[in-house]
Amino acid sequence: MTSRKEQDGLAAQQRLAAEGIQTDYHPLDVTNAASVQQLTAWVQQTYGRVDILVNNAGVNPTMQPEEASLLTVQLETMLATLETNVLAVVRITQALLPLMQVQNYGRIVNVSTEMASLPTIGNDYYPLAPSYRLSKIGLNGFTVLLAKELQGTNILVNAYSPGWMKTDMGGSEAPFTADEGAETAVYLATLPDHGAQGKFFAEMRKFGGAIALAW
Repeated sequence: MTSRKEQDGLAAQQRLAAEGIQTDYHPLDVTNAASVQQLTAWVQQTYGRVDILVNNAGVNPTMQPEEASLLTVQLETMLATLETNVLAVVRITQALLPLMQVQNYGRIVNVSTEMASLPTIGNDYYPLAPSYRLSKIGLNGFTVLLAKELQGTNILVNAYSPGWMKTDMGGSEAPFTADEGAETAVYLATLPDHGAQGKFFAEMRKFGGAIALAW
């Protein structure tokens, strides 16, 4: 497991250990190329392989007042959001994908949002949130392009929407726990060979199973 703030990651590791779940920890800032290189070297030396990559690091400035309109959105905020939600995913994937290709096995799960589903944006009930939405649209595009490039391999890449969860980003008023939000991620991370490739899934609890959304 990784985290940008080492103290948070180590605290999470201790909580998991108390539940009988043993993990290894390494700090990681996905927006920092040197940090990604250090993690990659450590993973290669420690394990020699990567089976699953879940890209869940993200930022969401939607609550900032200027995010209510495309006329007031700050380009600096938009760039910072794209840096974490899109470019950092490209960076970490470029670094770790070769460790999947060596064994021709891997599962890549990109955490997106229903707010990035193009056919429904025009009439959904979510905030305008231009920085967040456009960044996740970019993430969805990356998912499709990577799936196309990996077609015919045993490396499967998909995206999913976890819904509104009780996390630092979602806040305490969210209706679902992080465990519930991770349900679909676990499903996609453990797909069998020849499973879904380049799809966008809703949270499984909403439909009682794996349902693909429109991009």
